[in-house]
Amino acid sequence: MIGILLITHGSFGETLVQNVCHVLNRRPRLLAQLGVAAQDDPLDLLAQARQLLATVDEGEGVLVLTDVFGATPANLALKLLDAGHVEGVAGVNLPMLLRALTYREKGLEVMRQKAISGGRDGVLDMAAA
Repeated sequence: MIGILLITHGSFGETLVQNVCHVLNRRPRLLAQLGVAAQDDPLDLLAQARQLLATVDEGEGVLVLTDVFGATPANLALKLLDAGHVEGVAGVNLPMLLRALTYREKGLEVMRQKAISGGRDGVLDMAAA
């Protein structure tokens, strides 16, 4: 099973995990999160991020999801990427995370693409829906 690591600002990742648990009525396996606070030193967090990555990696790969590309959490995530084994997507939202969880048995590339489409397709103009 492909692991998922969220690296986000503050408690955003933990909140996403709590919401996923609510929707699915269980905590998914191989799902971890790392919250980055303003006072954190990114170099100190790199070791912690690598440790969390190892805990969710059973050998089939890991998808790292982060919130804002170019910000500290995404820059930290970039240091973890390993093409074909550790992939990353920025712009995480709840539909993206749910889609990633749904497709985690289909291979890392399929899961990455489905996560991106889930995040994009989860943004709707409700008046037009």
